[in-house]
Amino acid sequence: MKNYLQVNISIVYVTLCIILWSLIPTFAKFDQSTLDHHQCLFYSSIISFLTLFFISLFTKKIKEVFTYSNKTVLLLFGLGFLDFLYYLLLYYGYKEANALEVLVIQYTWPIFIVLLSLIILKETLSKNKVLSLLFGFIGVLIIIVKGDFSQLNFSNLDVLLIVILGSISFALFSVLSKKVKINLTNAVMVYFFSAILFSYLTMSIFSTFVIPTSKDWVSILINGIFLNGISYLFWIKALQNSDASKIAPYIFITPILSALF
Repeated sequence: MKNYLQVNISIVYVTLCIILWSLIPTFAKFDQSTLDHHQCLFYSSIISFLTLFFISLFTKKIKEVFTYSNKTVLLLFGLGFLDFLYYLLLYYGYKEANALEVLVIQYTWPIFIVLLSLIILKETLSKNKVLSLLFGFIGVLIIIVKGDFSQLNFSNLDVLLIVILGSISFALFSVLSKKVKINLTNAVMVYFFSAILFSYLTMSIFSTFVIPTSKDWVSILINGIFLNGISYLFWIKALQNSDASKIAPYIFITPILSALF
């Protein structure tokens, strides 16, 4: 009975996450931000961090952060780096390669979650999991290319391999997040705090520091609060209440829902 309730809770959380993530393309269509992806990632990470900070403050869990061991903090920063790396490599892919090809490669991360969960979490691989992954990925592929597979020739293989590395990075982040036993809000807050540091470093090297305009802040706030910050609470909560390999195939609903929006 307990396992049944946990699975249902996971489905609720992953559904909320999918709804938020599926709004990203729709929102991006109206996004008039003048910032490049290094700058967007930096400011979005700040807003996500502040969102989780105030939630932790409201729930009176913020003091727990100062009791974590160095080992725990190092783990949280490592997971934050994996998440940051995913977005950095993904944005690079969209800049340098065919957007449709990158989008297809991007949605390999649920597959990698299943594979990594077998190795790291010792989860079992059932026939249903394999079929759900297979049909889910094929469905996403058809929707992305709208049935015209001639649009895909997978040129720029070097760039696409970098995108795959990013997908593996996010899959590893998701799987290892199940091993984090501290307060979830605090954990995600530290992830985004580390992302601030990493994104500031890459922005300093590959871009420039600029002050966002009022229009830029609309994009930053929506992305930082909802599409990134709160959605991560839903995603990791879903992972914690069920097998990662069971939750991962649900993500293939995201582009379908995006197309409907």
